[in-house]
Amino acid sequence: MEMALDAYAEATDDALLVLYGNGDPMAAELLTRRLAPRVLGYGTRLLGGDRAEAEDVTQEAMLRLWKIAPEWRTGEAKVSTWLFRVVSNLCTDRLRKRRTVDIDAIEEPTDDAPAAVDGMIQADRAVALQSALNNLPERQRMAVTLRHIEGMANPEIAQIMDISTEAVESLTARGKKALAIALADQREELGYDTD
Repeated sequence: MEMALDAYAEATDDALLVLYGNGDPMAAELLTRRLAPRVLGYGTRLLGGDRAEAEDVTQEAMLRLWKIAPEWRTGEAKVSTWLFRVVSNLCTDRLRKRRTVDIDAIEEPTDDAPAAVDGMIQADRAVALQSALNNLPERQRMAVTLRHIEGMANPEIAQIMDISTEAVESLTARGKKALAIALADQREELGYDTD
């Protein structure tokens, strides 16, 4: 039984996953449109800007989500929390295989916007932030990215990372402090006023 398109748009992630688990492909399409872009962005940040590898991680995570859909138990965890945890684990596995990341080997992101000073400044800021994020310890990078880039609340981050909320707060605070120190000498270069 198919739902009206409006009902799909208003359905929760849990409801869409259950619908897919019961054989509704439209629910999977909408859930993918909702979650895949966020997961891709998160994976790209964790993997040091490697979008191609993040696309592979996103695809693998979504496949795992579809595989568990028939057994999904509504109310035990949020679909997004489960998915971000899977992505965190997949990225950690890939980073461990790399062992070291050569920052010089990471390509700078391309800017599709028209060549304007503001666009160049934003691109420089993004590169500087990614470089500083790459130098953080892995768990601090995860916590800072989930909190300040993905906009998640500390309890949800704690679930994703399988740690306490206090540990999330500590990791985030230490990560922000390290980022501030790493970027402090670049304030003027990145177009921030020193007033």
